[in-house]
Amino acid sequence: MVKKIRKRDLIINFLQLIKRISHKKAKKAAPRFELGIKDLQSSALPLGHAAEEVMRSSTLDRISQKYKKVLVLSNGHGEDLIALKILEGLHRLQPELKLLVLPLVGEGRAFRSAISERWLQKIGVSNRLPSGGFSNQSFKALFADISVGLLGNLYKNWRLVRRTADKKRFFLIAVGDLLPLFFAWTASSEYGFVGTPKSDYTWRTAKGSSFSDFYHCIKGTEWDPWEWSLMKVPRCKFVAVRDKLTSRGLRKKGVKALFLGNPMMDGFETFQCPISLKKSRRLILLCGSRMPEAKTNFRRLISVIERIKINSSMAVLVAVGSEPSLFELEDCLMEVGYKKRIVFENELLADSLFVKGMVKIFLGAHKFYKWSSIAEVGLANAGTATEQLVGLGVPCLSLPGKGPQFKYGFAKRQTRLLGGSVITCFNPKQMAVIVGLLLRDKKLRDSISLVGKNRMGFVGGSSNLADLILNFLFI
Repeated sequence: MVKKIRKRDLIINFLQLIKRISHKKAKKAAPRFELGIKDLQSSALPLGHAAEEVMRSSTLDRISQKYKKVLVLSNGHGEDLIALKILEGLHRLQPELKLLVLPLVGEGRAFRSAISERWLQKIGVSNRLPSGGFSNQSFKALFADISVGLLGNLYKNWRLVRRTADKKRFFLIAVGDLLPLFFAWTASSEYGFVGTPKSDYTWRTAKGSSFSDFYHCIKGTEWDPWEWSLMKVPRCKFVAVRDKLTSRGLRKKGVKALFLGNPMMDGFETFQCPISLKKSRRLILLCGSRMPEAKTNFRRLISVIERIKINSSMAVLVAVGSEPSLFELEDCLMEVGYKKRIVFENELLADSLFVKGMVKIFLGAHKFYKWSSIAEVGLANAGTATEQLVGLGVPCLSLPGKGPQFKYGFAKRQTRLLGGSVITCFNPKQMAVIVGLLLRDKKLRDSISLVGKNRMGFVGGSSNLADLILNFLFI
């Protein structure tokens, strides 16, 4: 009996001891909680804003635990534009994130505005290439690029990527084809790949007409085995391609490829057609951006316009980038008899106007994103801009020349890629006849328009890719 009482007393004493210890801890903890509330109340910021700041800092902490910066590698003019769209999406969603870009081919002019605004930093060495970034079009173009230091610059940039990615916390994004993908793979950091130039539409359209079609048919995709092997390594966290058909082909090879929309179709503005031009037939002219080829293209396309036979007036919208310059195009127009006129009601925001008979030619630098939506037909000897134009539903015609970029092989591949929404012509006379036919037949224009929209895909690709990248950064 005595033993039972002692056991009970011991149990009671033990429970009382635990109770006293817990009571002391609660007393010590209370002042800390009260102090935190007082600090929040005495802050000049509202409570909601303070909570928002805490959440933002915790998000940045999560990023900084794994990555501090994002480095984008791109290799070409079109790839630079796509890379810029993705970077803009990242900056919009996470302004505090450090963003860097390394253009592997060319000068990276597309990034100039973002760099001047100081939210994007450019690294590496770059120079202007004689081929305009199209070394693969011919041996002559390749040797010309090598002569100005292409191989030396690529080696320096490769070493820079490896050195930078090894020492600092970088997430790499390769935009383009094998070259940036290889650079990202050789570095020690994790990376993502945005494959922009290749599409299975190029060989599934008119399949079996060339040796390359048979080769792609055997592989089951336009991407090569050494490329998809780099896409399957564990450090490659995502692969995004330009259309659903290509993503299906890569998935059959074990690559978890995604199609999240086309970044090329983002950023276009809704522009109302001026009243003064509604009765005119409206053409948009794209001569390319690589000199001196662009100037030659411009002269040839102007000769097409003078051969078009329609009963109404024509308004030709010539949208150019940094090159060729407006002065060079103005000289070309004056050489063939066009007169410069003052633009009184400048609803188009054109830089200059030239008139000859029933034809008005408006020149505008950096007006493509505005003017493209009001055009009925496009005369386009360009790469990325032509794809964007047909994606907006504007039927296009091309007139390939001697190059180095816009030769017959390039134009033919572009036509197959875009499902015939770009019609390749052999001479100015043929092109003029087809333009006249399209202007007279709205149903034909509408049917071609649908093909172009379907091939280029939906908008929102840059925002979707930015969301995907940030998800990997937060993991």
